[in-house]
Amino acid sequence: MKDTTPQTETVIEVRGLRNQFGANVVHDNLDLDVYRGEILGVVGGSGTGKSVLLRTIAGLQRPAAGTVRVLGIDVLNADEDTRAALESRWGVMFQDGALFSSLTVRENVEVPMLGIDGLDPDLRRQLADLKVSMVGLPYSAGEKYPSQLSGGMRKRAGLARALALDPEIVFLDEPTAGLDPIGASEFDALIRGLSHSLGLTVFLVTHDLDTLHAVCDRIAVLAERKVLVTGTMEDMLKVDHPWVHEYFHGPRARAAQAQGAGD
Repeated sequence: MKDTTPQTETVIEVRGLRNQFGANVVHDNLDLDVYRGEILGVVGGSGTGKSVLLRTIAGLQRPAAGTVRVLGIDVLNADEDTRAALESRWGVMFQDGALFSSLTVRENVEVPMLGIDGLDPDLRRQLADLKVSMVGLPYSAGEKYPSQLSGGMRKRAGLARALALDPEIVFLDEPTAGLDPIGASEFDALIRGLSHSLGLTVFLVTHDLDTLHAVCDRIAVLAERKVLVTGTMEDMLKVDHPWVHEYFHGPRARAAQAQGAGD
């Protein structure tokens, strides 16, 4: 685990956020801060809007109310050029990679680079190969199509694409969902290693208790349409709330904690 000394620089600031779909209010007056260099794990029960929150911060979902500031910029009110420049400073990995099926892995990773004026195609290809290597895929994977890859390899390819522009922030939506325990553990180690070596801030939506123990510096719990509590794993164990207590004290939590203690 990395040093959890309190950080002072807030790179994501959410205030008074309200998301709703018709009469269904998902978030109401939600506040959240994310600090530079940390891995923040976002958890919550079904329907609490974990992925909706990620998409809202990344500018893919416009809220009904509230403010979102990323790297000091008002995401919701930025002009087109400012927004484009900001988006080049973060990367997003969706569930199962969300790759373009008609493109090879290399071509998928090159997609974000196509917006860089004057970038030589040969250099773009070399940079894509570098990102593929960084996420632990063999060179040969760059020539393959998503349908030719295993689920774990598709996730790694999706992460490579998220890293294409050397972002400061990476958003990960359920990165270990669907992986077997060994694959999930390897992906946790990959996230932790890349965060340390590249100085990334990671916003990680997950339901995986092993990932929370192995990777996250802080945890934010979504409940009652807001961020109910944030803190370390130790802090979560002290929270007196029915869902939080069951989640962090249940049998799966005890198994994850025992596994974490043994690593």
